[in-house]
Amino acid sequence: MPKIIPPLKNTALLCFVFMLCTLQTHAQRSNVRKYLSEKKWNELFPNRIGIDPAHASKTAIDFYSYKSFLAAADSFPQFLSNPDPVIQKRELCAFLANIAKETGGGWDDAPGGYYKWGLRYTEELNCVKGCPQYSDPSKKNYPPVAGQSYHGRGPIQISWNYNYGQFSEAYFKNKNVLLNDPSLITKNAQLAFASALWFWTTPQFPKPSCHEVMSGTWQPSPKDIDGGRLPGFGTVVNVINGGIDCGPSGDPDTKYRYGYYLFFCRYFNVTPGDNVECSNQKPFGS
Repeated sequence: MPKIIPPLKNTALLCFVFMLCTLQTHAQRSNVRKYLSEKKWNELFPNRIGIDPAHASKTAIDFYSYKSFLAAADSFPQFLSNPDPVIQKRELCAFLANIAKETGGGWDDAPGGYYKWGLRYTEELNCVKGCPQYSDPSKKNYPPVAGQSYHGRGPIQISWNYNYGQFSEAYFKNKNVLLNDPSLITKNAQLAFASALWFWTTPQFPKPSCHEVMSGTWQPSPKDIDGGRLPGFGTVVNVINGGIDCGPSGDPDTKYRYGYYLFFCRYFNVTPGDNVECSNQKPFGS
């Protein structure tokens, strides 16, 4: 018997449900399944929000579930699309490393170790009451809406009004859905994972996409080479957070981003490849 969805009065929710149905209809089976089962997901993220003892309750929801991740991944066929299994594994490890670091709640003496505490948070902790500094009114195509906060949300902590607008445009075919209500990212896990995969697979000049870097399709320009930006996980870190994490004065906590990548590479039994760090790289655009 088909599942009946009750009528919705909210336009954004109507659009959201329509888009989910469309994506599910046209989705392909992601290569994620070749390497990652629900059992492995639970092993890698045993303390994610909603399932660990500190968050467990009768109303707790396993927000970052394997099912939600897989549903989103099926809508991004370019993810893990390189036919080489080694390249596929490295891209998976790089993606998991970054979403774990962006949402992690680990500490050096954490039970099970620092790297077992990924997917702990759904939004930037310091911005739960809003962070107006993430609004950039100079981006005329994706103007911020008064009263809305475009701080980090979801697995990769998508931020800024222009990123919310671009993702909304790509996902909903309507930039205003998430510009008007960016909090939708924290209300539906498939949408949250889709925001991370959209960012991962979408180049934004002068940066390549993380997918292009890890899949081997990105070729560094002479300027990239002069800036130390070469194929490898380090350049992915540069794409995501180069202004803070890269270069000789990069954030000391970047070691955990590298550490997560090496942790996942060991788990999936794959070599990490060259250029794992970005400590000798200039940020893109410099």
